[in-house]
Amino acid sequence: MSLPVEPLVLTDEDRAGLGRLLASGSPRLAGRARIVLACAEPGSGNSVVAAGLGVSAETVRKWRARFAEHGLDGLADGARTGRPKAGLVLTDAERDQLSRWARRAKTSQALALRAKIVLACAGGRSNKEVAGQLRVTESTVARWRRRFTERRLDGLVDEPRPGRPPSILLDRVEDVIVATLEETPQDATHWSRASMAQRSGLSKSTIGRIWRKFDIRPHLTGTFKLSSDPLFIEKVIDVVGLYHHPPEEAVVLCVDEKSGIQALDRSQPVLPMMPGVPERRSHDYVRHGTTDLFAAFNIADGTVISALHRRHRAAEFNKFLARIDRHVPAGLQVHMVCDNLATRKTPLIRDWLARHPRFRLHFTPTGSSWINQVERWFGYLTAQKIRRGVHKSVQALEADIRAWIETWNQNPRPFKWTKTADQILDSLAKYIAKISGAGH
Repeated sequence: MSLPVEPLVLTDEDRAGLGRLLASGSPRLAGRARIVLACAEPGSGNSVVAAGLGVSAETVRKWRARFAEHGLDGLADGARTGRPKAGLVLTDAERDQLSRWARRAKTSQALALRAKIVLACAGGRSNKEVAGQLRVTESTVARWRRRFTERRLDGLVDEPRPGRPPSILLDRVEDVIVATLEETPQDATHWSRASMAQRSGLSKSTIGRIWRKFDIRPHLTGTFKLSSDPLFIEKVIDVVGLYHHPPEEAVVLCVDEKSGIQALDRSQPVLPMMPGVPERRSHDYVRHGTTDLFAAFNIADGTVISALHRRHRAAEFNKFLARIDRHVPAGLQVHMVCDNLATRKTPLIRDWLARHPRFRLHFTPTGSSWINQVERWFGYLTAQKIRRGVHKSVQALEADIRAWIETWNQNPRPFKWTKTADQILDSLAKYIAKISGAGH
């Protein structure tokens, strides 16, 4: 039997505070408030309150004492100190080595992650902050912080595992990876399995296994384009802002030309598709001329205003502007996303724009056509109508394009732009950081 305990005496202010805890939505705080309120009732011994609320008598005793000593403040969770974190101080040599491990995108991702953890911890951040930044658990950060503190750089390397000792030591594997990524052979622009085998003294099959293990493919190459526009940031913010927050009482059009569309006729008839055999066409063709497509893509509903001309000078662009003016209701402002083609800035176009003040041009950054939504629409047109089309004249090509656009406008599909300007610029900044040692 528990000893008799005097009931708690609550003021009106105490009861109001406990009521706020009950309504706070926190199960822990609400449970503590119920214990205190029950302890204020006559005959409320710890055992009686514990039985009534379904908790232990020790829990009731704890929160009764906390409230009696500290009031409402005693019911709040105190800050947890946790174990003291081992401080990290890096030498210049250690920092250089960790930075090299962290930068190599194709080497061991486990080692790269450990290096990033140690570098972040050396910056004075807590385990929780580092775990949130690198998307790992706090226990992972604590483990590699402790390993580095005890054994420095050697503590980040995987310990040998039981089994047959490897025939090729890690230092030779690292030599192959570093040479592949950071060197080129004297007689070629990239390594082959044979040339790397000759350099390293390993077999060609071993070189192939190492490259496959680290997903390195020297025979492949890609392309990239970095804009040199000094107003790149301002233009990205302007155009993306239009996509996410178009002005009221206005229409936003993405405008461009698809120039030099060829009317191609194959030298022999196309062979139709059959089971097990794709459609086949001859590699050679006869060209019957070209045409230029002017298009304005409405980002709100996906409809397209278009015009076909045999040339794409300022005169043709001026005619296309007049066509847009006729199609867009008079009460709406017109915001046009355009590239930096010279035809946009001729005296003829400037005079036309001066006479039509509701038109406003927003220029994309130089070399950044990916930001103009009409380019994606051109991709649909090319894939579905032009690339595999057969046309014996420019007139037939233009008729097909007009019919395809008319069909598109019967069921238009607007694109959903998801990236914000900040996300685009952050992604570009990370890419530039990776290639900062390549002369950019």
